[in-house]
Formats: sequence, structure tokens, C-alpha cells
Amino acid sequence: MAVPPAPGTVTAGTDETPRSATFRLVLLVVLVVLLLASAGVLAWLLTERRGEADDAQAERDAVMSQTRQFVLRLNTYGPDQLDDQSHLPDYRDQVLEVITPKFAADFEKSGLSIAEQTVAQAGYGRSAQVFGVGVETIDADSATAIVAAGLTGSYPDPKHPDDEAKRVDADQDVLRWEVDLVKTDGTWLVDDYAPVTGEGAR
Repeated sequence: MAVPPAPGTVTAGTDETPRSATFRLVLLVVLVVLLLASAGVLAWLLTERRGEADDAQAERDAVMSQTRQFVLRLNTYGPDQLDDQSHLPDYRDQVLEVITPKFAADFEKSGLSIAEQTVAQAGYGRSAQVFGVGVETIDADSATAIVAAGLTGSYPDPKHPDDEAKRVDADQDVLRWEVDLVKTDGTWLVDDYAPVTGEGAR
């Protein structure tokens, strides 16, 4: 006949409850650590992606800003900028600041000389208004932007030939240009441009 255990006697298996409680506690701690680690990794990834997105937008903004400056500087000049040798030194310097050395050589051979001749001989002036700029393509060191702008030419008023302040504005010409830029020493510079004559065409 089986005899029941005497009072106060510990039976086999009574230590399972303490073991189970310890295991659950350890498991909970591990799960909490894993959860915190996962949250940390997720936050880091989100921060990295946000940082990359911010960097990409900053580059696009820099391309658009330089394109806008290029159009304004290239198309803003007049008789008040001529020096004693009938040159446009301020105009030249302003344009050179936003273009590559390669493009600068072409500009000084053609664009600058044409502007100086028309200003000196005919009193011609030009101003520009940028309507909008968008980035078409961009990578680490090159970009293409599309810009829409209006150009307004002006001439001395023939009714007041002795008054340089009296001028006559021509009708505004609207243009669309495709502008190529390259990143040089951390700065975006215009390397070339061409009129956009049709959808997707230069």
C-alpha cells in the first residue's frame, strides 16, 4: 500500500515551477532586447533614407538654382555696362562664374563678342525672366535641366536720342532650353545648352 509523503517533504518535480518562471523571465528579457534592437535598426534605416532623400533634393535644388542663374546672367546686359573700350567686363565675369572652362572658351569667342557689338553699335539691351526650371536627369557628377524663360530686348528711343534712360522694349521672346551641367570641385557648372524645339527634342 502506498504511503503518502510526510508533511514538509519535497516531492520530485517541485523545482519545475521556479525553473519555468526563470525561463519565462529570461525569454522576456531576450524578446525585449530584440524588440529594442529592431526598433533601433528601423529608426537608423529611416534616418539614412531620409538623409539620402534630403541629399538628393539638395543636389536637384543646386542644379535648378545654377540653371536659373545661368539664364539670367547670360541674358542680362546693356549700354550701362560698357566700359571705355566698348567691352562688358561685369557681364563677362558674371557668366564665367556659372559655366565650365570648356564652355567659357566658346562663350568668349562668340556669345560675348556678339553681345558687346550689339550693345556698343546699336545700344541694345536685354533682360530675362525665368518662368520655371526642372531637372530632367541627374547623377553624381552630371545633370540636365529644362528651363523656360522670357527674353526682352530694348533699344534707345529714337524720339529721345540724347536721353539714355528713354528706351523702347521689343516684344518678349519665350524660350525653352535644355541645359547640361557638370559637377566640378563640388559646384554645379553649366557645360552646354541648346533650344528645345519640340517634346523631347533639342
